[in-house]
Amino acid sequence: MNKTREEIIYIADQLFYENGYENTSFADIAAVVKISRGNFYHHFKTKDEILNAVIEHRIIKTRKMLDMWQANGENPSSRIISFVHILITNQANIKLYGCPVGTLVLELSKLDHASKPEANKLFNLFSDYLARQFVELGFKDKANEYAMHLLMRSQGVAVLANAFHDEVFINHEVKTMTEWLDNIIEERDICL
Repeated sequence: MNKTREEIIYIADQLFYENGYENTSFADIAAVVKISRGNFYHHFKTKDEILNAVIEHRIIKTRKMLDMWQANGENPSSRIISFVHILITNQANIKLYGCPVGTLVLELSKLDHASKPEANKLFNLFSDYLARQFVELGFKDKANEYAMHLLMRSQGVAVLANAFHDEVFINHEVKTMTEWLDNIIEERDICL
């Protein structure tokens, strides 16, 4: 991929996250990248083309992160905890801007944007990953339910952390989600 094109995607990703897709213009992106509008249009003709490239970039990054968690996690429980701890890893940005996935999907929903289904694939990556971990933990019948529970919980934490800018809240909720996971595993073990 062309280096300038990569930089445009990277900067657009940041600006869409920080300012929103609707509030970010070609000029905003071009100013940060420091290229002329003509050079900009050489790489992208429309803002929707940039959006699609940003979504594709995020999907690739998310897959790499999930692959890393899979490879480095000792067991399914530790891999689920990697997902939960992303709230702590990214808490500074979450407090300022919310969840990058949740904010983008919400904005595209409000705009009834054609790229919303593509952006939803980011949530699907997380839910599928979590469901696989729960299956491996022996929760085949509840894997999807538990995956969606954690996904929903983490999105709620991100929204409230953004609203209240509260680091203590994030840490408390991460601890609560971790305890919930420990409890369902303990209950499963007692029933075996």
